[in-house]
Amino acid sequence: MQLTAITPTKGKADQKIAIRTPRREDGSNVWQLIQDTAKLDDNSMYCNLLQCTHFASTCAVAEMDGEIVGWVSGYIPPEDPEAYFVWQVCVSEKARGKGLAKRLISAVLARKACENVTHVKSTITSDNKASWALFGSIAETLETELSRKPHFIRDAHFAGKHDTEFLVTIGPFEREALPVRSAA
Repeated sequence: MQLTAITPTKGKADQKIAIRTPRREDGSNVWQLIQDTAKLDDNSMYCNLLQCTHFASTCAVAEMDGEIVGWVSGYIPPEDPEAYFVWQVCVSEKARGKGLAKRLISAVLARKACENVTHVKSTITSDNKASWALFGSIAETLETELSRKPHFIRDAHFAGKHDTEFLVTIGPFEREALPVRSAA
């Protein structure tokens, strides 16, 4: 296990939060964290197990006192090797308000797996204020633009059962702009 070179977050009772690459054993705990967080789309536990194994180099967990309190899943699309697509970000109620979601994404971007990444992408519904704030903050930190356009349309793609997801693109950016450096 390699920890990223990030200043630990301190919170209640001076608890430190460490960010690391997920392991196979983390899959069920990641799944439970997502289940315990309102408004997140559920994935199967099997999906989270695959993310913690097949996609571990582009995902991260945050631990506090041995408990997983944060998660980011993402990947580099084969047809777009300069993009890091953020699939899901989740932070436990216990660890909110400390900038952990941004630190999780930054930690992954600092890894060798993302050495060719110049753009961050994700999809967000129009009413998800927390995600818009997070990705706006990332764009600001990276000193680059954030663009958005409809990507998965409510009626055309979700059969009217889910709000339209907007494709968010941040970049291009230079690796030197990353707030985190890591050997992970």
